[in-house]
Amino acid sequence: MLIVIAALGALGGCAGSFLQPAGPIARSERLIFLDALVIMLVIVVPTIIATLVVAWWFRASNPRARYRPDWIFSGRIELITWSIPALTIFFLGGIAWISAHDLDPAQPLASPAAALEIDVVSLDWKWLFIYPEQRVASVNRLVVPAGVPLRFRVTSATVWNAFWIPRLGSMLYCMYGMVGTLHLQADRPGNYLGMSAMISGDGFATMHFDTEALTPQQFATWTRSTQASGPVLDEAAYRALLRPSRAVAPYSYRALAPDLFAAIVLQRLPPGYGTAVGAE
Repeated sequence: MLIVIAALGALGGCAGSFLQPAGPIARSERLIFLDALVIMLVIVVPTIIATLVVAWWFRASNPRARYRPDWIFSGRIELITWSIPALTIFFLGGIAWISAHDLDPAQPLASPAAALEIDVVSLDWKWLFIYPEQRVASVNRLVVPAGVPLRFRVTSATVWNAFWIPRLGSMLYCMYGMVGTLHLQADRPGNYLGMSAMISGDGFATMHFDTEALTPQQFATWTRSTQASGPVLDEAAYRALLRPSRAVAPYSYRALAPDLFAAIVLQRLPPGYGTAVGAE
């Protein structure tokens, strides 16, 4: 138990750990993790204790230990040793079944506030965030209002990838020509690490981004300032984004080409270079 507690403490201290949730989905996932851990310890702890007790009792120096070389079977022991794992699997299966439905990424969050729409495009090796309602976009910087549900539409313009903000909740895969829906929320203002959770080529190690949760007033101010300066994300700018690059500093676009995200998903625009040999 001390080892488990120490391990949890070490994990909890990691930057961006899901054990430090900042949203309702991440809180629910942490609860599921801890419940599953306790259920599995029902097997692990007795097994460790039994191993130590048997080793101590049947030590060579213990004359009271009975040596029974012909003993091969005990129905009672079999019942105990199989019923406990069976019950554990039953409980874990129940948790997985219920949570898989309750935390379906496509299920909207219950909130009086309307969800903010954000389109996410995985590139080589950076992230493009499109705000269709605000008509702005950003690269490697995700800005959201705290306390407001977020509805992400996720795709990839290149190889298979995975979009993940550990302290906010669920990870979702990004696939070329397909759209996945993910609902998250940041409960309070803060800066949360976002990352690629799937190895996707040479620049994978630096394919991360900051998620800045602001107050609604600050988010409105950021939107107005973004709309006032910067380049336009048109087809030519998007084609330039497709070129592989690493450790790209965050920047934004003040305006968008109409239906850009749909053009990416429907493959009306070319795919990225992926991990082609010689791509820089």
